[in-house]
Amino acid sequence: MPHTALFAGSFDPITNGHLDVVRSAVRLADRLVLAVGIHPGKAPLFSAEERLAMLDKICRPLGKGAGCEIVCTTFGDLVVSAAKRAGATILIRGLRDAGDFDYEMQMAGMNAVMAPGVQTVFLPASPEVRPITATLVRQIASMGGDVSPFVPPAVAALLQKKFAKA
Repeated sequence: MPHTALFAGSFDPITNGHLDVVRSAVRLADRLVLAVGIHPGKAPLFSAEERLAMLDKICRPLGKGAGCEIVCTTFGDLVVSAAKRAGATILIRGLRDAGDFDYEMQMAGMNAVMAPGVQTVFLPASPEVRPITATLVRQIASMGGDVSPFVPPAVAALLQKKFAKA
């Protein structure tokens, strides 16, 4: 039976931490939906279209290598609603530390009530990517710092271009 998983996030920008989760997730599903959250109250650095393009360019080869189809989309409602629309029965969540675990356990419990047919799967981050957050990457890049240890080369170039304009 084919399995579709959904991995949701802001991906603003995609980091090596996100890629770590994607590398694990493509081994668990036949189809992985990467869902970019769009929230009216937030002002992302990259547009939804830019984030989708980054995800597609960087993650599609990871899926292909694992025999997993990668699909990139956006959503502006509940993640379980996005999962249902995508036909996903698995929600992928990455965990960096105990703080993530506590928060994600609460979310998994609430999601299980709203969508009993969708199972949350936690994927622990590899030690080398645990400290990486997109927020810190944006802050470092905005101050002219080198983000190359934290993001794929294509993303580092996009960040440099984005802040060169600022």
